[in-house]
Amino acid sequence: MTAATHASVRRSAAPDDRRDLVVVSLEPWDEVWRRNQHLVAGLLADDPGLRVLFVEPPVDHLHDLRRGAQPTLGRPVRRLGPQDGAPAGRAWAYRPTKWLPRRLDAGGDDRRARAVARVARRLGMADPVLWVNDPGGAAVLRATGWRALYDVTDDWLRAVREPAEHERLEAAERVLMERCAEVVVCSPALVRAKGADRPVTLLTNAVDVDAYRTPAPRPADLPDGPYAVYVGTLHPDRLDVDACLRLATHLRATGSRLVLVGPPLLDPLDLTRLEAAGALLLGARPAALVPAYLQHAGALVVPHVVDDFTDSLDPIKLYEYLAVGRPIVATPVAGFRDQPPDRVTTASPQHLPDVVARVLADADATGADATGPRFPLRPPADADVPRWSDRVREMAEVLSRVRAG
Repeated sequence: MTAATHASVRRSAAPDDRRDLVVVSLEPWDEVWRRNQHLVAGLLADDPGLRVLFVEPPVDHLHDLRRGAQPTLGRPVRRLGPQDGAPAGRAWAYRPTKWLPRRLDAGGDDRRARAVARVARRLGMADPVLWVNDPGGAAVLRATGWRALYDVTDDWLRAVREPAEHERLEAAERVLMERCAEVVVCSPALVRAKGADRPVTLLTNAVDVDAYRTPAPRPADLPDGPYAVYVGTLHPDRLDVDACLRLATHLRATGSRLVLVGPPLLDPLDLTRLEAAGALLLGARPAALVPAYLQHAGALVVPHVVDDFTDSLDPIKLYEYLAVGRPIVATPVAGFRDQPPDRVTTASPQHLPDVVARVLADADATGADATGPRFPLRPPADADVPRWSDRVREMAEVLSRVRAG
């Protein structure tokens, strides 16, 4: 970063009016928007004195090679701007590199934490608030002592992990729960799990209702004929691959398709099996295009694993699906199973194919054509679908308490 860049950063707001925030995120800042981006972008829009360093998860070369993905390098500090959904000159993203596994590089987390602190100092962030979403951010808290917030969106202690990894996560969470001024959780299950020994704030996910209810053109890469759509990261901790295989096979036999839209983080063999079964894997799509994929679907499906880990989640897709108003069929996972039957049909993984096929047949009978959006069939009342703007205000109040503390 040049001296001129430093000067422009320091002039972006008067020191007394400046509020600095370092976010250690579980996901990168990219075109696939998740909770962190929605909240941070909203906070930046509402507060002209706010500056943000968004720390992305480190690049892991060996993990990429094991998945068959193309290895990438960590990215230096880069400015975020309107093209990224952030105001110019007040947000930066930084992605470190994890060169070796932790068993071979025990000091890697602490070294990367010190690098985050150095980047923050170069940006003129002398005393920022630390927002930890990735439990690995505990290393940054230990290295800096910054006032901190822990935003729990996944209960990784309930996920299936190797013993050494579970112990690492357990130790990191212990530090965060003890030393963070505020703990925010996204689901009632997390309130029960994390709020047993200290106060927590429930701040569920939400949706940009207007964006999802504005009719959009039909994406050209959708198949002809009836199809069901799943939108979300294809992640082994969430997606029930066997249920997806049964669903794709059954729909293909009835002349329909299963369409999966989202970053493919499954094992390459599982991705090959899904395609062989007839599923159409479209990969990640920019957040602005996601509503179109949902609006034109005959059915929206959630073939998720049902276990303790998924029970801790508050899926963003719940609110996105509800906002669109298309028929929803889900395995009985948290959030979806709590909806009334006129909004969500739940089915076991074994019965999911028959139920989805029946819903697709009913949707096709409505006579919607291939060019106009199938929109809306049964949108819920606005009051039942929370908006990101409400959650941004709630998070701003939490951050104010952290700063005051």
